[in-house]
Amino acid sequence: MIGAVIGDIVGSRFEFCGIKTKHFDLLDPNCFFTDDTVMTAAVAKALMALGKEIISKPAENRLKIETALISQMRSFGKKYPNAGYGTRFSLWLRAKQPKPYGSFGNGSAMRVSPCALAANSLQNALELAEISASVTHNHPEGVKGAKAVAAAVYLARHGSSKAQIKEFIESYFYKLDFTLAKIRPGYSFNETCQGSVPEAIGAFLESMSFEDALRNAVSLGGDSDTMAAITGSIAFAFFDRDPSSRLGDAVLIRRAQYCLTPELRKIVRDFEEFIKE
Repeated sequence: MIGAVIGDIVGSRFEFCGIKTKHFDLLDPNCFFTDDTVMTAAVAKALMALGKEIISKPAENRLKIETALISQMRSFGKKYPNAGYGTRFSLWLRAKQPKPYGSFGNGSAMRVSPCALAANSLQNALELAEISASVTHNHPEGVKGAKAVAAAVYLARHGSSKAQIKEFIESYFYKLDFTLAKIRPGYSFNETCQGSVPEAIGAFLESMSFEDALRNAVSLGGDSDTMAAITGSIAFAFFDRDPSSRLGDAVLIRRAQYCLTPELRKIVRDFEEFIKE
């Protein structure tokens, strides 16, 4: 989940700027965490509270998983009320009886990485992603976006090549027949899954490192915090497999953690231990 958190923080200050370059200071005093980080932490905490036995069997434990996700998301939403939530999600946070509201926004995809990281199989990752999306974003496109990101993160973490990840995503989710250079000039802010998740995955596929992936995502000039969170979640899982990349990424982690509250830092640490067990 740390890849998503760093991506969110890096992209935070560019969200409405329409930046079209990869040349910028990655982290500076104007960076901050947003709803992407808060909801990713909420999902992570819910999964940890449930435990691996329950989340390994989503079909038979669906109600328990939904209940835990809703509880943690609403709790974190109230703890961090100014994190930049969308209008309908804000209403969901305050509702007496929260119900999914048919959204296909990229909020389902921005928070899904813990589902992939905690999963014991690709199928498990996809099932958890579907549940995590459906408590709010139950439109088919909202679910699809979450599942695509979860699949990419799981495959990235478990040894798949970029070519294999691309092939899987194109087979089951989105066509990725574009280059960043081609779409960058005309790409604009888009909060839908179908208008941002493929591009965020493309930013990872064209990257040479975790940092480069984040720069790619931000340089498209779109929903920069969410796209960098999505790209970052995949890229960190992929590049963290290479010991030679970890030193530079460790510096980024330390710098980004200064932007988090003690509670959020602890959840990141605890979740990293949880997925190692």
